[in-house]
Amino acid sequence: MIGVDISKGSFTVAGLKSEGSEFFTGSYAMDREGFIEFLGMITSRCLDLQEVLVGMESTGCYQINLFSFLCSHGIRSVVINPLLIANFAKRSLRKTKTDKKDARTIAKFLLDHEEGLSQLSLSENFQDLRDLARERESLSHLISATKVEIKRVLQTIFPELASLGDTSTGIMLRFLQAYPSARRVKAASLKSLAKVLKHPGGGHKPSFSAEDILRAARRGKIATLLH
Repeated sequence: MIGVDISKGSFTVAGLKSEGSEFFTGSYAMDREGFIEFLGMITSRCLDLQEVLVGMESTGCYQINLFSFLCSHGIRSVVINPLLIANFAKRSLRKTKTDKKDARTIAKFLLDHEEGLSQLSLSENFQDLRDLARERESLSHLISATKVEIKRVLQTIFPELASLGDTSTGIMLRFLQAYPSARRVKAASLKSLAKVLKHPGGGHKPSFSAEDILRAARRGKIATLLH
């Protein structure tokens, strides 16, 4: 059983054997690299993944990405009402509170309620959610690959734009649809460029202006259209 204590930027885990002894702990970043590292720890320490059950408290939205990632890789996982964990923790004589101890408490809760939680994790609703999680993971891969490809193409045909800042934001992707090359940018008016960079619904603005893009295009030596 593996308990996970989640915070905004990281998560701490504690794995317990069936008799209650601790066999691994760790802390990981709350991002894809951290998720992959955690999955590697599970697969290296647990011979039979069918016996693995990961539990985490519901923490608003922070647990969703990790839960989806684990489900998409076939790791049984459950999200537990934090009130249940809080009531369970009251039985402990320890008054200090740390991420590692919280993770261990969740793992102990899984051990004490293994039968009911196992049935929950194998329910039809869970199976549906696991399928959805796998689809979400697949889309995440696709989005990441597309962003990498866009940056690769820009490094070839418009490296000056790529050097200005993040070109994978929604505003910049819309800008690239309208002006996909240095040649298109140089042929446009400053007013037209600025208009495309202005998001009608607000949102995050790029860290560079239309003037910066136009200067970058004029410096560039490559003006091939992006097809």
